[in-house]
Parts: sequence; structure tokens; C-alpha cells
Amino acid sequence: MDVTAIVMAAGEGTRMKSNHAKVSHKILGKPMACWVIDSALAAGCNRVIVVVGSHSDEVRAMIASAYEGTPAAGVVECVEQAERLGTGHAVRCALEATGIDAGPIVVLNGDLPLIQADTIRTFANTVANGTHAGAVLTFTPPAPFGYGRIELAADGSVNRIIEQKDCTPEQDAELLECNAGCYAFDGALLAAHIGEIGNDNAQAEYYLPDMVEILKDHGHAVTIFHCDDYRDGLGVNSRAQLAELTAIARDRINEHLMTEGVTFIDPAQAWISPDATIGRDTVVWPQTHLIGTCRIGEGCQLGPNTRLTNVVAGDNCSLDETVAIDVAIENGVTCGPRCYLRPGTHLLDRAHVGTHVEIKKSTIGVGSKVPHLSYIGDTTMGAGVNVGAGSITCNYDGKNKHATTIGDRTFIGSDTMMVAPVNIGDDAITGASSCITRDVPSGALAVERNDQRIIEGYTEKRRARL
Repeated sequence: MDVTAIVMAAGEGTRMKSNHAKVSHKILGKPMACWVIDSALAAGCNRVIVVVGSHSDEVRAMIASAYEGTPAAGVVECVEQAERLGTGHAVRCALEATGIDAGPIVVLNGDLPLIQADTIRTFANTVANGTHAGAVLTFTPPAPFGYGRIELAADGSVNRIIEQKDCTPEQDAELLECNAGCYAFDGALLAAHIGEIGNDNAQAEYYLPDMVEILKDHGHAVTIFHCDDYRDGLGVNSRAQLAELTAIARDRINEHLMTEGVTFIDPAQAWISPDATIGRDTVVWPQTHLIGTCRIGEGCQLGPNTRLTNVVAGDNCSLDETVAIDVAIENGVTCGPRCYLRPGTHLLDRAHVGTHVEIKKSTIGVGSKVPHLSYIGDTTMGAGVNVGAGSITCNYDGKNKHATTIGDRTFIGSDTMMVAPVNIGDDAITGASSCITRDVPSGALAVERNDQRIIEGYTEKRRARL
């Protein structure tokens, strides 16, 4: 069954008080619209049409960045709503631009980030067999005030949708079925009748909910689909709601990971991306953030105070107070506390990166150690290397970056400056406080120092001059 999803992402979002599109604001590091798109893709929608309008260039760029080079790139597309004339007009723009006129069509709000794939899949099925021409996604939130209410007919079909401002006190108290703002339609009937939505209202806009009455007037049945989990229907219209839904998303993800064998010391203090995976018996300490497509193995210790972005880590790693971005980490690696791993870094099995160490675009070999107060950049390091405290690869000449190579089992003395490009061979040693500017052969000792001078009585003479 071919299912089309139309994601509404054209709104201004004025209550966010932002210079950016509302749907571009992130939950756990991922833009809201991408949560909805991903759920639609996971539900099996074979085409996802994103209607853009306000900040359209920003939204288009965001979607291109998220899906370019993935299988979804051929499924997700954007359609421009040049004039924002209401939700009905937005859907009409999508249909006219794509020519879609058949199959189930689900219309989803781009600011409904918690809607789940199973909800979308079952929602679409309500209009798949021809019994119903349309369906309204409904839910029962703990605090229904502010949501449109659904009045049902005796046979369970939708009688009408009553906006909050139009509810009488009795309706406000009795009608607890709320409109989530999402709709499923028989595609052929939607395409045939979308042009009948009028704009005879105070805002002179074309409202998609009017399709309920239009379909009924043509003798078609419209039903509801109730979300078992009310959180699927919660939307974001303010910064406060953004924070509330972020907390809910965090709890959902962490609860799932715990059922899969991950330990959280304090689940409320760990923020895990929806695109991250964590292996069993890994322990997540407070103030740990996993952003993007992190892949963490089994038996690891993450945190406390660790932020990983697009990091792949093997089994039995310890990442304590570590910031890492676009990094590959093999098995049994230890990092931190307080280290910074920059893009292009690759830590091989049992490597150690210690306190106040920065690694950039470098490979640290099997069992090699950079324990403290060092910077290693554009370096290929062999196995069993020990780098003494305060050592630096001087990889930048002001214009270009240059490479350093360090062989197996080499000992880099404390406070060694390695001025790239330079190669240090296997089993070599550099003396502490040396500035290495020439290649060092395997098995050699490289020492670079000026003679030490002693001036007796200098302090007394200096004081006399002051």
C-alpha cells in the first residue's frame, strides 16, 4: 500500500520569538520536523512531502543536510507554499505540485515531534479500505484546555470539530477528545474535493478541518483515530513546550534503553539522541549527552559530564568528562577526565587519552598513551607509544597543516615539540623539552637543548636594581 505523508512546516511560529523556523528548533539535537519525517519514513510512507513557507531556505537546507546521501533522499521532498493562506491551502499546494491523487494521505504537523511510527501506520490504515474517507487524529491530554474538541455522532463518526474559543463551559468540561491537528484522507477524495474549502472567515484562510464537513456533505464517513499514548499528540508552540517535550522524548528513549540492558545512574540527567544506539551493560552517568548517530558498544562507562557527537565506540570503553565529535573509538579505550577529541580522530584498541589532552585528525595506535596536557594533531601514531606530559605536534605553519608520524613503541619525553612535517621511527626516544625539527631514525635518541647557564647571586643583584 502506497502511503503519502504531507508534513506541514510552513508556519511562522511567532510564539517561539525566534529568528528561525519553528520546525528547525531541536529536540535532543534533532530538528522537530526531522522527528516527524523520520516517523513517517519508519511507518512505511513511500513519499514524504514537506510544505515549506516561512524561512523556507533554512528548512530546505535543514532537510537536505539530514537526508542527502541516504535512502530517504528519494522519498523526502519539499513543496513551497509561497503565500501562507492556511492549512487547507498548504495541502492543496502539495497535491498540485506533486500530482498525488490516490492512496492514503496522512497530513502531519511538523511541530508534533513525539508522534510515533506505529501511530502513523495505523492512522493511515483507517482510510485504506474505503470504509472511511477521512480520519482525525485525537488524544486525551491531562490538560485539554487550548485544543479543539471532537464532538462525536451516535454512530461514533465525527459530528464536528469545535475550536477551544468556541467551546461552551459545558463542552469544555465534557468533550475530552482533543484534535491533534493531523488528518488521514482517501487520496482520491481529498484531491477531488480540496478545492471546495472556502476562506469565509475572519482570517480569510483555507482551513483543512473544513474537509470533515465537506466529505460528510458528499456522503462519506469520517472517523477518529485515538492515540493510546497522549504524548503523540503534543505540539510545540513555545520555548516552554519545547523544553517539556524534550523531557518527554528523553524519558521515552532512556526507558527503552533501560529495557535493552543499559544502566542509567540518573535517567533525568542523560540526553540521548533518537538516532543513537547503546549496547547492554553500558553505564550512563549524569550529564551525558549523545548527539547525532552515536554507536556505543557493550560494557562501556559514559560520563559523567561527557558529550559525544556522531561517535562510534567499541566495547569496554571509559569516556569520562570527554567531548568528542566525529570520532571512531575501538575497544577498551579510556579517555579523560577532561579531554577533547576533534573530527577525524581514531583511537585504536586500548589507547588512552588523558587529562587536558586534545586530539585532532589523528590515529592513536594500539595501547598507545597520551596521558596529560598534550596536543596531537594530524598525526599517525603506532602501537605502544608513550607521550610525555606537555608534548605538542606543531602541525600548522600559519597557512598549511603538516603531518607527524610516530613509530611503534616510541617514547616521547615530556614537553617535546614535534615540528611537522616530521617522522619519528620505531623504538625511538626524544629527550624531555626537545624541539624536534628533523626526522628521527628508529631506535635513536633525539635530544635538542641549549646549554644551561647558572648566574650566582642574580636575585640579590636584581633586588638592588629595583
